Amino acid sequence: MMTMWGKFLRRTELTGVKLERIPTPDGDELSLASDATRRSGPLLLMLHGLEGGLHSHYVSGIWSVARQRAWQTRMLLFRTCDGRMNAARRTYHSGETTDLDLVIRRAILEDPARPIGLVGISLGGNVMLKWLGEQSDNAPEQVRAAVAVSTPYDLARSSRAINAGFARLYQWNFLRSLKRKALLKLAQHADVATPAGLGAVRTIWEFDDQFTAPLHGFKDAADYYAQSSSIRFLSRIRRPTLLLSAQDDPFHTQEVLRDVERISAVNPFLETEFHRRGGHVGFVGGAPWRPRYYVEGRVGSFLTEYLEAPSSTERTGVARV
Repeated sequence: MMTMWGKFLRRTELTGVKLERIPTPDGDELSLASDATRRSGPLLLMLHGLEGGLHSHYVSGIWSVARQRAWQTRMLLFRTCDGRMNAARRTYHSGETTDLDLVIRRAILEDPARPIGLVGISLGGNVMLKWLGEQSDNAPEQVRAAVAVSTPYDLARSSRAINAGFARLYQWNFLRSLKRKALLKLAQHADVATPAGLGAVRTIWEFDDQFTAPLHGFKDAADYYAQSSSIRFLSRIRRPTLLLSAQDDPFHTQEVLRDVERISAVNPFLETEFHRRGGHVGFVGGAPWRPRYYVEGRVGSFLTEYLEAPSSTERTGVARV
């Protein structure tokens, strides 16, 4: 119910946002959403989930919390998630971190003194954690802390989980959008897939096997998942990072969370907060006529400790009880 409430019932409205096009080294463009009014505080950079964007139910709440703190907010819209089909022979995927790196480096060049906080939701959490692990000790000092919400840490196990029970409704919804975009990409580049192959796809695993993996240079879906899963990069993260998930998230099993806890136990920069209930990017409290959304407040409280503290504290890690 928490998963369904956030996805289908939460009313959201986000105003005062502008879109900027950023050229990429491969001749394409990225879309970056940001506050129309420039704010003087730290920068909060948000990464949305699979097939998400400015319309995603969690965006306006997190954005509002940032505005209350006078933070400048931006959100990277993954390629094809800005309402148009990108031109390059690629789209986006769970392990693609070069666009995130480009946006972060660009923000640092614009304002080297501004602290940066990251928040990644679902697929965006996987991308963010993978980037942090890839950077490890070499992460820019401006990046102070991060929050990952409802992350599919192990993509292979998540792909299997989303093909079972209630989660199949989510899978069906994703596949409708993903297959439509794949056909548009096929119209641009006729050899990226076959219409018959895409037509036979019934699961996320099959879609990644037919389209995502070969388009982005992986052998197959299993290879894509193995190379892109953020669980492989957690031990190398060197910025305070909150991992916020629910044990009843239909996108993974509790076994995955136990594996993440074991890794986090020996990395002082990671803090796990795994609730018994919360669903996938749900975490709804209160009453139906007056709901409360835990994620946005927790993002604000965790990042405030690092974004509004002296820079010398950024490498201290997360205190454990």
